[in-house]
Amino acid sequence: MARAMFEYTKTILSKVSFDATLFCKEVQKAVKRLLPYELEELRIFIKSLILQNPELNQCLVYLKA
Repeated sequence: MARAMFEYTKTILSKVSFDATLFCKEVQKAVKRLLPYELEELRIFIKSLILQNPELNQCLVYLKA
C-alpha cells in the first residue's frame, strides 16, 4: 500500500509541475505521507523534474536537501 502512495505522489507532482506554488504544497503533503526511504527516492524524482522546470528548485527545502 505504501508503494501505491509513492506512485500516486509522483503522478500528482508530475501533473502540478507547471506551478511552483502548487508543487511545493504537494511536496509538503508527500513529506508527511511517505516513508523515509521513499523520501530519498522522491528527492531523486524531483531533481529530474527540476531539470525540466528550474523554478521548482525552491521546493527542495521541504525535503531538507
